[in-house]
Amino acid sequence: MLKLSVRHVTPKCSVTKRTNAVTNNGQIALDIAQKLGYISVIETLKVVTEAIITASHTITVEEKYRVHASESMQATFMSDSEDEGDSTAHGIRRLKADIFQEWPTTEKGPYFDTSIPSNMTGLVGKTIELVCKVKNLGNRTVSWVRHRDIHLLTVGRYTYTSDQRFEAVHTPHSEEWALQIRYPQKKDSGIYECQISTTPPIGLPVHLTIVEPVTEITGGPDLFINKDSTINLTCLVRYAPEPPSTIIWSHNRQAINFDSPRGGISLITEKGPVTSSRLLIQKAIQEDSGLYTCSPNNTHPNSVRVHIVNEEHPAAMHHGSGDRMAATFLPLVLFLRTIF
Repeated sequence: MLKLSVRHVTPKCSVTKRTNAVTNNGQIALDIAQKLGYISVIETLKVVTEAIITASHTITVEEKYRVHASESMQATFMSDSEDEGDSTAHGIRRLKADIFQEWPTTEKGPYFDTSIPSNMTGLVGKTIELVCKVKNLGNRTVSWVRHRDIHLLTVGRYTYTSDQRFEAVHTPHSEEWALQIRYPQKKDSGIYECQISTTPPIGLPVHLTIVEPVTEITGGPDLFINKDSTINLTCLVRYAPEPPSTIIWSHNRQAINFDSPRGGISLITEKGPVTSSRLLIQKAIQEDSGLYTCSPNNTHPNSVRVHIVNEEHPAAMHHGSGDRMAATFLPLVLFLRTIF
């Protein structure tokens, strides 16, 4: 409720009558207004049935210029409306509407723009910003709090943590308030809340997930390849801050030489959000068996073991984890065949 402080001063009114309308009881709208005591609380009474009124008074308003009619005044309006008849009632209703009109109020309090994503995924080691957008902030402040330990991280444009990886980011006159995290780790995953200093405070949670780059070789950890067929090994690098600049393939812990006399070895690399590297070895021989390792320069390596088998054992060729059980029994089958 807005506060209105009024110091009553006896009004000095001068009325210039022109063709003022007169009610059935011989009263004009000005007489009714004076009788009800409204002239003392109005800075400038609007023209009513062509009456020009000049009022002198003092009004002190603390916040917004709005006049509120008390219950007794409302009751007086109602009773006088009944007494004066239809014509007078209509004039009083017009006077009431003119005097007690509601002035424009301020905009509603601060609130969050919920179109901003509330689920964020970041990469280990790559700077990330959590953003919240606040409308109608006014003189309130925006803070970021970490739920895991109820730790106050930022207030306004100031950072309140000894962890220098965290920083408040805000452009003056903008609606966005960001929490920047440099060199994020998996432990930084969790809920962060953007708060507005209302009473009570209101908040918007943001869920952060930090993922670590992953290297995988499709079909591993064991592959069984027929002799004289093509070995096709595909290495995938996911969730890396950026595509690896180099990927090194090794065989039995020795870097593969693509210019070796063996020949028939090629590499196809496609960089992107998921980087793939395909190692192709034609006309597989027994010497090609062993441990193959894919080593991106910006994440952990991964390995697969290749087994070269003769074509006379077609059941021995298995690709991928779907045939993992059959691959497990292969050595036993070969062993029994040798015995019998």
